[in-house]
Amino acid sequence: MGPHQEKLHLGIAGACGRGLNFRNACRSLPQVRVHAICDIDIKSLPKTAEILGASDIFVDYQEMLEKSDLDAVILTTPMPLHASQAIAALNKGIHVFSEVPAAVSIKECKDIVMAAQRSDAFYMMGENYTYIRENILIKELVSKGYFGTLYYAEGEYLHELKGYDENRLAVRNLPPEQVWRRYWQSGIDGITYGTHSLGPLLQWFNDRVAYLTCLGSGHHYFDHHGKPYAQDTSVMLCKLAKGGLIKIRMDLTSDRPHATTNYQLQGTQGCYESARGEHENHKIWLRSEGEDNKTWINLHELEKEFSPNWINTNAAQNSGHGGSDYYELVEFIEAIEGNCSPSIGIHEAMDMTLPGLISQQSIAANGNPLPVPDSRSWE
Repeated sequence: MGPHQEKLHLGIAGACGRGLNFRNACRSLPQVRVHAICDIDIKSLPKTAEILGASDIFVDYQEMLEKSDLDAVILTTPMPLHASQAIAALNKGIHVFSEVPAAVSIKECKDIVMAAQRSDAFYMMGENYTYIRENILIKELVSKGYFGTLYYAEGEYLHELKGYDENRLAVRNLPPEQVWRRYWQSGIDGITYGTHSLGPLLQWFNDRVAYLTCLGSGHHYFDHHGKPYAQDTSVMLCKLAKGGLIKIRMDLTSDRPHATTNYQLQGTQGCYESARGEHENHKIWLRSEGEDNKTWINLHELEKEFSPNWINTNAAQNSGHGGSDYYELVEFIEAIEGNCSPSIGIHEAMDMTLPGLISQQSIAANGNPLPVPDSRSWE
């Protein structure tokens, strides 16, 4: 924070789109001010600045870093921009809060780690699914030993995206590589967008992926250019460094209802299965409830006893993703103020991002098992 500032100055890149989801969180934090915004949507910038209370408006991100007095940036831009924008901020000593994934190549991951090691600022990745109410509750129960030794988990992200950008492709007659979601999310074989599923599980296990194998179901859908999307369903089996096993399924293409928060966890003393539909319960079984009892109970029955106090903050009610956008931003600000270390710092961000990049290599090699780099060894 500058010597004449009363509040932390935030800059938001991609402010006119996803960045607007953080408006309620920013408003609820008295020590924070959205000082600058940046977006290529020139027409929407003035209105967005009014909504967010920003005084500085930019179309060029580098210009925002050069000319605006910023303590931190929130990156809500497309996937292929995350790494370069994070590195540019870190090089200027500006704290970084980046949307997922951290990068789209292993080289970019290495470059971010190197930049973070050189910088006086820190890097945090905003994997908001780790802040989902049920995932936080499971994390608390795991930390208190109710699951015993963890050894297996599943995560699924099933989110049909074909229609999301197809109109842009058709109306503007653009090739897929010029529409970022079509290319980077639904156009590359493998688990290209896997942090929503993998992130919470790695936090439960407190571990990283050491080896993985990835296979796909083939190509059954094509865009209006006649080009295939990525293989419809990809499945990644992950062997953790401490021995656990994780299965991740991702499908951004198949015609079906969305199911983006599917999780399972198995330990020696308990197991958990998330609800797969709006009329189902989140189910948990714990041996502590009775040695011979094999009956599911509703996870929410344990909320009052085991949920951390901060999860019930009223300010989170109107924030995006069920309050997750609020909780992750609060943690980011508290880390800037020196009150904590971010739970998804530079190496945890790599732990969640790198498996997806290695899965692209594995699926191209017909499921060949491959090691996943540990960013802690990059010096």
